[in-house]
Amino acid sequence: MRDLNIVRLKNAVFYAYHGAMEDEQNLGGKFECDVDMYCDFSAAAETDSLKKTVDYERAYAFIQRVVLEKKYYLLEALASSIGKGLLREFGAIEKVIVRIRKPHPPVKGVVDHVEVELTLGR
Repeated sequence: MRDLNIVRLKNAVFYAYHGAMEDEQNLGGKFECDVDMYCDFSAAAETDSLKKTVDYERAYAFIQRVVLEKKYYLLEALASSIGKGLLREFGAIEKVIVRIRKPHPPVKGVVDHVEVELTLGR
């Protein structure tokens, strides 16, 4: 079994229109995303070659496109689209963990944020 390392995007922030309530889909809000992409980047470390690892700039652009191109009712569905898409688009990724946060969600109480976490692998 090969060693898996992590390329991590931490707290990517987007303004988008996700939520089960009509106001959330019309007014929008801030969404925060963490993504842990597990891959073997030992060859990249040895050769100093971007082609042998996960290009985090491309991964960020992919995540941004998924977050912004469609309205989701559930954070779970958004996280699933991101995770499945990353596995499909980036062959170097063996496992991915996606965390999506919605700061100050519309609940009857004081909550800093709600968060979902999804783990997918090949």
